[in-house]
Amino acid sequence: MSQGSPGHWAPLDPTSGPPAPPNPFVHELHLSRLQRVKFCLLGALLAPIRVLLAFIVLFLLWPFAWLQVAGLTEEQLQEPITGWRKTVCHNGVLGLSRLLFFLLGFLRIRVRGQRASRLQAPVLVAAPHSTFFDPIVLLPCDLPKVVSRAENLSVPVIGALLRFNQAILVSRHDPASRRRVVEEVRRRATSGGKWPQVLFFPEGTCSNKKALLKFKPGAFIAGVPVQPVLIRYPNSLDTTSWAWRGPGVLKVLWLTASQPCSIVDVEFLPVYHPSPEESRNPTLYANNVQRVMAQALGIPATECEFVGSLPVIVVGRLKVSLEPQLWELGKVLRKAGLSPGRVDAGAEPGRSRMISQEEFARQLQLSDPQTVAGAFSYFQQDAQGLVDFRDVALALAALDGGRSLDELTRLAFELFAEEQAEGPGRLLYRQGFSTILHLLLGSPRPAAATLHAELCQAGPHQGLSLCQFQAFSLHDPLHGKLFNTYLRPSPKPQASVPGSPMALANGTVPAPKQKGD
Repeated sequence: MSQGSPGHWAPLDPTSGPPAPPNPFVHELHLSRLQRVKFCLLGALLAPIRVLLAFIVLFLLWPFAWLQVAGLTEEQLQEPITGWRKTVCHNGVLGLSRLLFFLLGFLRIRVRGQRASRLQAPVLVAAPHSTFFDPIVLLPCDLPKVVSRAENLSVPVIGALLRFNQAILVSRHDPASRRRVVEEVRRRATSGGKWPQVLFFPEGTCSNKKALLKFKPGAFIAGVPVQPVLIRYPNSLDTTSWAWRGPGVLKVLWLTASQPCSIVDVEFLPVYHPSPEESRNPTLYANNVQRVMAQALGIPATECEFVGSLPVIVVGRLKVSLEPQLWELGKVLRKAGLSPGRVDAGAEPGRSRMISQEEFARQLQLSDPQTVAGAFSYFQQDAQGLVDFRDVALALAALDGGRSLDELTRLAFELFAEEQAEGPGRLLYRQGFSTILHLLLGSPRPAAATLHAELCQAGPHQGLSLCQFQAFSLHDPLHGKLFNTYLRPSPKPQASVPGSPMALANGTVPAPKQKGD
């Protein structure tokens, strides 16, 4: 199997390379006047009836889900359920689930290709993941097992359905949980057909279907063959997309239920058999499957992903947040009536000074406890809940806008550069470089550390001099434009292009909604 990696986010300057792919995190729904009238009428007549009936069916699923696991011990649930429970409850849930989606307007599920057996492909990977309606893909897959958050067990009906499914549960608050999930996925995938297939949405969160997000390696850790499953909604109007920024859950539900008929296409691609190298390297395996699925869909494969609750895009060799937290910090401080330029930072170059939340409030002259807590949370805290005041000083200098980019990057270097162990002069080492990029651009620290190592390969030291750092941040054709875009917003925002760098830098887009699976 040929090996490759998904394409990077295109350059910010559209004249310097191929056109940038669509922003996968933003979904804009434009309705004509006639469509608005139609949705008003159908939304008042059809949608309430459909949603009410769908919720009734959802609650009817609960007895079947409960019956399948009633009276079974945790030890018995570690093996696949068989016998009458499997026959009665499985068919009951499958039929009622199809009725539920039918009532919501999904009158047709068109299936292309042939689903592989559990022996041929123990794992199914479905993409693009664009909406909370995507579980409809479980129906033509005969209700495979899924991976879900452990917190969902406490949700009425949904928790019962997850227990019925014998879902693999992961807790985002327990670091050991991910290791147990990996072991459980490997155990089921290598059971020789004993367990039903496991279905993954490898993107891990929803996009707008215009590009594939970076695949997470969880579905590929076992190193077994996988079958890609494509999900399409070929409707004249896209009411189903539930992206990071766009219509909320109630609006998506209401608009979709107001459509006379919604269609879903589910396509099974040929089974992907990993090479020996891919079996050993889940990330390579995930990247190659992502590329195959993107080609079949006719959309770009990107390295865009969610890190925490923020979307991250790739520009050149650097990962940056679509909306760095620095901008949100600026909004908080402006709302509190604080001008960053009036604050005497007093940070000592090259020396860390840890401060508490109380000292932070005194330094910034903030009195409102909620504002103080909100602003303090934007900075990385140590085990004692303290932050490095150099972080605060650099953030305030960037928000002030009174310094040129040359002065700002020089200040960043002076704050975080350290004396060389041997020889004169000061160098910017990995931790300081990562902190600067995380503060100014929202770059994930591991990605910034990797880039620092690449930049240092050309020199004799493990750190960057001031000239090297400014050559990267100011004079590099791509990264210099990135720093300028993020730190020097244009006075004339292009509100008509919400996803453009200018619109982002000017804060013309609304506050984000956090969505994830």
